[in-house]
Amino acid sequence: MEFLRAEFVISNTKLSGCPTPDIPEYAFIGRSNVGKSSLINLLCNNKKLAKTSAQPGKTQLINHFLINKSWYLVDLPGYGYARVSKTSRDKWGSMISNYLLKRINLVCTFLLIDSRIPPQKIDLEFMQWLGKHQLPFVIAFTKTDKLSKNELQKNLKNYTAEMLNYWEEMPTFFITSATSKAGKIEIIKFINQTNQNIIKK
Repeated sequence: MEFLRAEFVISNTKLSGCPTPDIPEYAFIGRSNVGKSSLINLLCNNKKLAKTSAQPGKTQLINHFLINKSWYLVDLPGYGYARVSKTSRDKWGSMISNYLLKRINLVCTFLLIDSRIPPQKIDLEFMQWLGKHQLPFVIAFTKTDKLSKNELQKNLKNYTAEMLNYWEEMPTFFITSATSKAGKIEIIKFINQTNQNIIKK
């Protein structure tokens, strides 16, 4: 199961510049350098669709991609990159929160988490913010190919334990890797099924 077509639509910094909200939309976000662009490119079978960079903070705009002419995939700026000015961080934060809170066709946000590191305060706080505003989200653990199976299971167990300090249950999550292509089919199935459920309503 693969995307048939993915095409870039528009980049902007304002909600008013986003495409007409008449089809489902899925946003991808995470800390800078979490592997967001690589995962998007994997899902869309196009290594050049979303710009990847060794330097964090590359994505600074709201980027819309039209998938199969039926829904939007949105690449949002990464957060938590310290080597940019406070003014820039505040500007990005305002842009992201305004989009997430007011984009009426946003169905679900994919929060990307680096599977190799312990739970980060900034990620946990962002999830709490999403929960407070009743914004649906799922987690995509990235770079899982960098860990052994035992290391990955240990890290996931630790993350689950931390999450359960704040949540009644663990949100839906996916194990992904842009290198091994893990999680690609599962994420596509999730989005396709969600879109079908929307049509049935």
